[in-house]
Amino acid sequence: MQTGSAGATSAAVKPWLIPLLASIVAITPLAIDMYLPAMAAIAASLHSDITGVQQSLSVYLAGYACGLLLFGPLADKYGRRPLVLLGLGGFALLSLGLVFSPDLESFFILRFFQAMIGSAATVAVPGYVKILYGANTAKGMSYVSLIMMLAPLIAPGIGSFILGVSHWQMVFYVLASYAAITLLLVYFCLHIPEQKLPKSERPGFAKAYKIVLTRPGVKGFISSGVLTSFAFFCYLTASPFVFMQVFGLDSHHFAMVFAANVGALMLANVLNSRIVGRFGSLRLLRASTLLASLFGLGLTLANLADFGLYGTLACLVPLMACLGIMSVNADAIVLLKFQHETGTATAVIGTLRFGVGALAGPLLALLYNGSALPFSVLMLLSVLLAGVCQYLARQTA
Repeated sequence: MQTGSAGATSAAVKPWLIPLLASIVAITPLAIDMYLPAMAAIAASLHSDITGVQQSLSVYLAGYACGLLLFGPLADKYGRRPLVLLGLGGFALLSLGLVFSPDLESFFILRFFQAMIGSAATVAVPGYVKILYGANTAKGMSYVSLIMMLAPLIAPGIGSFILGVSHWQMVFYVLASYAAITLLLVYFCLHIPEQKLPKSERPGFAKAYKIVLTRPGVKGFISSGVLTSFAFFCYLTASPFVFMQVFGLDSHHFAMVFAANVGALMLANVLNSRIVGRFGSLRLLRASTLLASLFGLGLTLANLADFGLYGTLACLVPLMACLGIMSVNADAIVLLKFQHETGTATAVIGTLRFGVGALAGPLLALLYNGSALPFSVLMLLSVLLAGVCQYLARQTA
């Protein structure tokens, strides 16, 4: 079936579609954030240490990147709905498998494939948003991101609660149940018409990626989005160590700090959805990058001067808000340059983002000095490089 190239207007979008799409994407932050407070318990159970378990985050990101690379072109070729059903079902089964991990190596392998199969579901969502919102894709992505951010906002608290009443394995029982419920909702409720090319015109894997990577005005904004995500994953990977060991917070206070940063991301998406129609994605991307650079510099100086927890949070919270605006608008600029290759474009964006994000753990381990300075410096450098990429792409925007 066909849908207009401009997409539906936001007024025509059924109110339950965006929350449903957000719930699909939310499996990734839930899978990442819910088990953060349980890292110490997992380490003890699997006869490892917390730094070893911490590397499972990089493993998850690597698996997610590989999955996007595989499933992105398949979504363009065969449609998004089959990929969503496959991804949610596979994610639920592998979440159950993690419950029975006998050692850290098995835990790593299952986390890799949990992320890989789950990406089949999430890779389809930006394409759906583009179908629904057309030229207002940035606004639609802001709505999805806003609702999706409820997941990382509450996930550490859920993880802490589960640890208080049960064992770490219950975290993955909950993830499996969430995916199964979402699968049922998608099966019965998600029916969005898609515009597909005739079979004879559908490009193969190599050609699809070539189309995306050679499109004028794309590389600089993809690179900017990748570096934005790297900054976020530096925070995500380092946050349990920084707040629980460097600043001495317990799991409950860590969950509160984590929620404050996610709250900043949510407010940023509310702001972006309200003003992007007036100012445009490109202008907001550049403004948020400038502000992020200033807050990133402040974060680095705060840790150089040893201003402690509150000095760190004073710069980190607004920096996270800026990263949220940067990410949404960089993605929207890229997606609007494609008509039939949104799945492949999403795969390129996601593969690079999560592949580079997987480097955060090893880099932080390499730069480890017992303080919060390494993650601060890496976040600052990432934002500065994102600004350089935008500057180089300015003539093709």
